[in-house]
Parts: sequence; C-alpha cells; structure tokens
Amino acid sequence: MIAKQFLITGIIMAVFAMLLSILFRIQLAWPDKDFPILEVFLGKWAEGGRIKPEFFLSLVTIHGTMMVFFVLTAGLSGTFSNLLIPYQIGARDMASPFMNMLSYWFFFIACVIMLASFFVESGPASAGWTIYPPLSAVPTSISGSGLGMTLWLISMTLFIASQVMGGVNYISTILNMRTKGMDLWRMPLTIWSFFLTAIVGLLSFPVLVSAVVLLIFDRSFGTSFYLSDLVVQGQILPNEGGSPILFQHLFWFLGHPEVYIVVMPALGLTSEVISTNSRKPIFGYHAMVYSLVGITVLSFIVWGHHMFVTGMNPFLGGVFMITTLIIAVPSAVKAFNYIATLWRGNIRFTPAMLFAIGMVSFFVSGGVTGIFLGNAALDINLHDTYFVVAHFHLVMGSASIFGMLCGVYHWYPKMFGRMMNAKLGYLHFWLTFLGAYLVFFPMHFMGIDGVPRRYYAFTEFPFMEKWISVNILVTWAAIVAGLGQVAFLVNFFGSIWGGKKATQNPWKSNTLEWTTPVEHIHGNWPGEIPAVHRWPYDYSKPGHDDDFISQVVPYSQTMSSNSYHDFEGDEEAIAIQREWNKENNRSVEE
Repeated sequence: MIAKQFLITGIIMAVFAMLLSILFRIQLAWPDKDFPILEVFLGKWAEGGRIKPEFFLSLVTIHGTMMVFFVLTAGLSGTFSNLLIPYQIGARDMASPFMNMLSYWFFFIACVIMLASFFVESGPASAGWTIYPPLSAVPTSISGSGLGMTLWLISMTLFIASQVMGGVNYISTILNMRTKGMDLWRMPLTIWSFFLTAIVGLLSFPVLVSAVVLLIFDRSFGTSFYLSDLVVQGQILPNEGGSPILFQHLFWFLGHPEVYIVVMPALGLTSEVISTNSRKPIFGYHAMVYSLVGITVLSFIVWGHHMFVTGMNPFLGGVFMITTLIIAVPSAVKAFNYIATLWRGNIRFTPAMLFAIGMVSFFVSGGVTGIFLGNAALDINLHDTYFVVAHFHLVMGSASIFGMLCGVYHWYPKMFGRMMNAKLGYLHFWLTFLGAYLVFFPMHFMGIDGVPRRYYAFTEFPFMEKWISVNILVTWAAIVAGLGQVAFLVNFFGSIWGGKKATQNPWKSNTLEWTTPVEHIHGNWPGEIPAVHRWPYDYSKPGHDDDFISQVVPYSQTMSSNSYHDFEGDEEAIAIQREWNKENNRSVEE
C-alpha cells in the first residue's frame, strides 16, 4: 500500500513538473508571441499572455526540484524499495512499518507545501533547483526570494526527514530480515541497489539539512554564513565575512550523491528486467555488485566537479577531475554487462524490456558527455551552458525515468493483480524515447556554441538567434512526448480496474515475489516463508526442462542441470552430485 502511495504521488508530481517544463519551453520557442490562454491559467504571472521573466525562473526552479527530489528520489526509491525489499528478501514486512508510514506522509506534506508556494503573492522560489545564495539568502533579491523560498526550504526539510526515515528502514530490513538461505550473494541486484542507495541517502541528505539551516539563519536572523559585500537595489547590506561558495560545497556534497540516489535504483530494476526478459543469467553478477559499491564510495568524493568555475585551486580541481573520471569505470562495467546479457539472449520485447533497454541507451549516451564535463579545462567553457542541461537530463533524468517506468510495467501485476495493456505500453515507449532524444540531444550543440542555460529569451544576443528554430523543434518534441504520457496515464489507471487479471508469475521469473499469491495478504506468504536455495538468475540452464528455476527450488530437485560452481565449495553437495552423474551416465566433472 505504501509503495502504491509513493508511486501515485510521484506520478502526480511528474505531471505537474512536465506541465511546468512545457510552459517554459513555449517561452523559449516563441519569446515574442503572446498566448492569451496563459493569462487565464497563470494570472498576473503571464499578463498579456506572456510569461514574466521572474516567473520563468520559478518554473525552472520548481520543475527541477519536483523531478529530482519528488519524482526520481521519492517516487522511484520510495515505491520500489517498499514494494520489493520485503518480497525479494523473504520478509513479512519492513523493520518498522510505523516509520515507513511516517516517511510517506512527510513526503506527501512536503509535496503539498511545494505546490502551495504557487499560491503566495510573491510567487514560488526562483533561485534554481540548487538555490544558490545570495538569491536564496536575501529575501528582497527578487520576488521568488520571499515567502516562496521559505516554503521551499520547509518542504525540502520535511522531504529529507522522509528520506532518512525510509533509508533507516530499508537498511535495517535488508540486514536483519532476510529469509533462510538468503545470504548477501543470493540477493537480486535490485536489493543491492536499494541497500546502497539508502546508505548514500543516509550519509548525504543530512548535509543538505545543515546547509538549509544556515540559509534560514542568514534569511531570518541576520547571520552571514553565505553573505558578504552585497548591494541590493542600491542599498549596502550589513552582512560581511560569509561565502556563497560554502553553500555550494554543502549543497553538492548531497547534490552529486543525489545523482546516484536517483540512478542506482533504476540500474537495479533494469538489471532484473533485462535478465528476466533475455532469459539469461545477468552477466557478471559479482562485478555488477562491486560496481554499485564502487559508485557508492566514489560518489562522495566527486562533488567539486560542479565547482570548477568557482576559483577553485587548480590542484584541488585536478583531484576532483581524476575521481570524476574514475567513477566512469564502474558505470561502464554496468553498461557492458547489460549489453553482454542481451547478447544472443532469447529476448522478449515486453514494454518493461523496451524501457530497460532505453534506460541503458540514455545511461550510455548521457554518460559519455559526463567525461567532457569532468575535464576541468573543458568544463570551464561548457559550464552553465545547455551542454550541461543535455548531459544530466539524459544520464540522470531520462535514464532514471525509463528505469522507473520499466519497473512499473514489470511489477504492475504484483502491485495491482492486473496486467497493463501492451499496445499502449509500446505507444508510450516510442513517443517517450524519440521525444526525449529530440528534446535533449540538440542541446549539446547549443552548449558547444556557448548558449547559456536559464535565459528567459534568446533574442537579446545576435549569436543566439540562430538557435530559435532548434528551440521550436525541441518544444514541439516536448509537447509530443508530454502527450505520450497520456497513453501511460490511461493505461496505468485504467488497468487497475479494467486490466486482464494477472497470473502468479506472468514473466516466469525466479525471484521470491512471484511465489506470493496474486491476492495481497497480510505477511506476504501464507504459512511459512519459503527458504532460498540458489541465486536469482538461473535462467536457461542446460539440462533443465523450463528456462527458469525459482530461488526456492532446492538443488536436489534439479540434478540434471546442476554444475559444480552452484555448490560454492560444499563438498558434501558436490559428492552427491558426482554420484548422481555416475548413475545417470553424465560426465562426472560436468
């Protein structure tokens, strides 16, 4: 139930965020045109049918905040950690169901407060989703620096409380509540990804709280943690001695791990879906786990690559550049292992599988440009241009959304006991996949030409005017991709009541959640929780009648398909297998 609450709330936030992005795309595509309908919906923020510059900044700010935190963090991790952790490790429930419930309601209240900021007179926060001071620290800077900014800070503090409660719960459940036989090396990659994501969140989110608390002090109590030598509307402020660079360090100490808080659950879901629908064991299971661990550790020592242009000591910049380029290695391991899993697999192109392959595509194409931005010398030229927008929208935004959607299509039967419509799923995939590339790929070229991000109009500078036609293309692609989400919404909500009833194991998958009854019961399993005897990726094993073997099937029932590495050095089991091989004329060492 809590997983459904996180998912549906995340979907609602995604719709809001998508509408905001279409609004500011319209402004960028047709900066000199009036759209009277905008005034109907936006009132004083679009007088005469044209969005005001300060409200444009608010749209960008709230769009980024909702997508990064409310959709890709809470919507993705909150949904699938709550759904799959108890199911896949063989637990009756989470370690603390009460804390689990609280984590959702804190998230829900945070969403309500963020949406409420649109209805205050001075408008919502408009300092960018990174809320850099002094715009966020001086309430008189611009209209969005007033009450709207305060509501942003309150909303994010509640959101972080939600994530910390969730993270403690996920870690406790995975470490303490695994069923008999479920050791760490028999856990699906989904569980590994949720476990490591929770650790990253638990260590990094509190740092943002500290940054927010100091920001509230600067805003309301006259301190100068981030402020110094400022003039606002001709008036010299009394603040001195602070540094906005301190805020950047605190923010990006969360901000870069946040990228992996968003991406790692999507990678875990993708691993499960690709293996299941390739009918092959995941290639390099141990390497996949170690790459997740490597990403977890390295994510904490790369934050400075967001700050190459702040006047950072070049030696320190070089250190951050090296760690940034090193983190490409575990990411590349995952990409190559996905491709190797797909290679010569008996692939079933379900909607979930298409979204999983799409996720790998965005992860690779967006990740390649990260190597450009990780190089300090190149980043100085590309920083704060559309190249950065293109990069993180592909590698973080699109990849994670596709990972989330592949999870929704794959585990929908487990959540709702119904199947989603496959044809609507295919329509949704192709409109979203093509739309995302048409929106974000052209932005790389805009960035290389030096077009800055967050600008209200490109008509002020002659060298930018040539990009108006590209902006029109991007905007139409965004609108079409947005319309593609209507197919998903109709499919998702319509299938809850009208979808075909699901069977217990519709994808013929190995993991424990498919051994539970279709009807939801308290405690997940009737009677005893099944014990686990094998890893979760025994697909297409030579010698076995079916192309999958559930984790709950003992090796004693699959003698014809066992191999010696299955027994992990268990001499007694190996001796029994050798004896069986002799009796059945099978090669003793097979």
